[in-house]
Amino acid sequence: MAMPLESPISFTNVGRIRWWQRGIFASQTGYVLLALAVLLVVMHFASPYFFTEGNMQNVAKNFSFIAIATLGVTFVIITGGIDLSVGSMMCFSAMITSMVMTELSAPGSPAGSLFVHMAADGKTVLANVPGLILLVSLLAGLGVALLAGLVNGFCIAVLGLSPFVTTLGMLSIVRGLGYVVSNGRGSFPGGPDADYFYALTSGDVLGVPVPFIYLVVLAVAMAVMLHHSAFGRHVFALGGNEKAAELTGIPVVRVKIEVYVICALAAGLQGIIISGWLGSAPANMATSYELNVIAAAVIGGANLAGGIGGPLGAIVGCVLLEVIRNGLVLAQVSSYWQQTLVGVIIILAVLVDRIRSRMI
Repeated sequence: MAMPLESPISFTNVGRIRWWQRGIFASQTGYVLLALAVLLVVMHFASPYFFTEGNMQNVAKNFSFIAIATLGVTFVIITGGIDLSVGSMMCFSAMITSMVMTELSAPGSPAGSLFVHMAADGKTVLANVPGLILLVSLLAGLGVALLAGLVNGFCIAVLGLSPFVTTLGMLSIVRGLGYVVSNGRGSFPGGPDADYFYALTSGDVLGVPVPFIYLVVLAVAMAVMLHHSAFGRHVFALGGNEKAAELTGIPVVRVKIEVYVICALAAGLQGIIISGWLGSAPANMATSYELNVIAAAVIGGANLAGGIGGPLGAIVGCVLLEVIRNGLVLAQVSSYWQQTLVGVIIILAVLVDRIRSRMI
């Protein structure tokens, strides 16, 4: 006798992705983007000046002043590390760049005759090779950042010191060296290449601030490096499980040193750009900037435990902080509230991500 066929069993819950696990809600960066969109709408109605061309240029320029350093810190955070020395590194690189530029532009200095000469009027200083002083000065500023990054990476990767303690020490060392070489006084970019310096750091191209252009180029380069190179895969693997990464043959020591070097170079470049906007490199420049940089990275989705992060989140976090600051100014609210709001946003961002993770 033929047996009746039973209806097939179906599991309707298998393979179904819940709404908070897909699309824009799949990462913390998505929630922050949503919060930023809401904030932009609120600011549009709160102030008629917010979406003006001039204010948008200010926002683009101002958030670029920490975003490049945030890209560098994000590299370190993805590996499960931290770099507290970025603010001091910004100042030191900017000071070295300005001081070298001024020194090489002085005809009476030991190296000055190699780079400048006096004009026929006996008063005007001319460059022997236009742009050469600027190039050497930039290399000097980035060179000290490279050295600091190497020291950080060596102490952490080779000696096994704590990233927090190591970079906290470097914060004091670099800030102290800045005061030593400058005697506590600010330095000013000068000489025949000064105009080139200001054009490259605080100028604009077709109305777009130059720092913003640098940011876009570096963010694209970071995205390609993280997601389309062996180095990027190694960085994520290191943050996910360092011991497992080492067992699979990933050069853990080399990758760690490289990410701290990248972070230091990004901070050095950021400091040089800021000094061009300020017109000088004061000895107290970028004090406590490391807090804003790390806050922007964490708000944008970088996980301090490692393994998660990217350029989009870093930029979104920076934009959110700048929109808050700019909005408070336009609303004539005390700027002191900014730090309070930043702290609240950090806690909320981490809380939302923790709740979302538990619901998966």
